[in-house]
Amino acid sequence: MSRSSARGQVEPLVALVAVAAVSLALSLYAGVLGDALPSQRDRELPETTLAAVDDHLAPAGVVEPRRVSDAVDAGPSGYHTNVSVTADGRQWQAGPVAPDDAGTASERVSVRTRPAHVDAGRLRVAVWR
Repeated sequence: MSRSSARGQVEPLVALVAVAAVSLALSLYAGVLGDALPSQRDRELPETTLAAVDDHLAPAGVVEPRRVSDAVDAGPSGYHTNVSVTADGRQWQAGPVAPDDAGTASERVSVRTRPAHVDAGRLRVAVWR
């Protein structure tokens, strides 16, 4: 049986360089992947904005359509916000037109469509950069 002292061995410097190269490659991959995927905050942003807009539009639990134009200000800073309320075949909308890739959220709400009359409706918000 022959025993070779060079078999299966690598110079320590070469091994360290290989480990450093693999570590760098994994770091770059993780960084690029992290930038490519939406963050948790971006996924929750439409729902958070919907809650803020709902609080602004319906302080007493019933949406006031006349307040829709001011509700855009309840959106997050640095983002564009579109707010729309539909009820009784009518629609109230404020904010710029949302692009197709905007994050959206909606919920059923009670809407005061005329004095002393409340109808079921839908509040929808769209948020984008």
